[in-house]
Amino acid sequence: MKKPLILVSNDDGITAAGIRNLVNVVKELGEVIVVAPDSPQSGMGHAITVGDTLRLNESHIFEGVKAYECSGTPADCVKMARHFVLKEGQRQPDLVVSGINHGSNTSISVLYSGTMSAAIEGAIEGTPSIGFSLCDYSVEADFSHTAAYVKKIVQQVLSKGLPKGTALNVNIPPKRNENIKGIRICRQANAKWVEDFDQRYDPNGRSYFWMTGNFVNFDKGEDNDEWAIANNYISVVPCQFDLTAHQAIPLLNEEWDILR
Repeated sequence: MKKPLILVSNDDGITAAGIRNLVNVVKELGEVIVVAPDSPQSGMGHAITVGDTLRLNESHIFEGVKAYECSGTPADCVKMARHFVLKEGQRQPDLVVSGINHGSNTSISVLYSGTMSAAIEGAIEGTPSIGFSLCDYSVEADFSHTAAYVKKIVQQVLSKGLPKGTALNVNIPPKRNENIKGIRICRQANAKWVEDFDQRYDPNGRSYFWMTGNFVNFDKGEDNDEWAIANNYISVVPCQFDLTAHQAIPLLNEEWDILR
């Protein structure tokens, strides 16, 4: 039997420590191909390149693993992998994994995350997909403790699958915390970034802006990803690309005058 084909991408770029750690884990579980951005693409969300060229070059950064660096976004990388890199072999991935992101992607951050956009793009195409993030922004962040948990979750998805159109958003506490207590299946916390824009001036007196802000958690529940990370659990949130507010449809049909 053929080994499962695992497509790896990320948003921190092909040279990032997180993707190197991810590749080292999943290459033990299947045949791996990497298509990742050639430069950092954090915060790109589900952007795709429509008004510019895309470039794709083979990379030899991972020993024994076929890899390409792409000038586009994480979503572009998954599209390029499916519709160009893998087209000749007429074989599509059995799993898409993205990350390991250098920093948290809990709560509302899933909307802005390039890491999760690669996973969601896989889910759009009907492929089981996982985005992994390490909740540590330190330049010297230690990814070593993530391997066992990444392997366990990937093995579960390969053996049991996921509902169609579903991607998992997995966040892992930093190693400096006390021992991780386990894995929790969670919902996305009700939290958001409260932004501010710091106006500054360059040497020529022209103004520019630097976005700042604070993360505010409004959620007091114990079944969400923010609670899980704060209490040293790995959070696993099943995500979907259908953003329809289904509960609002009956209300609008009943109350909107323009529909009569």
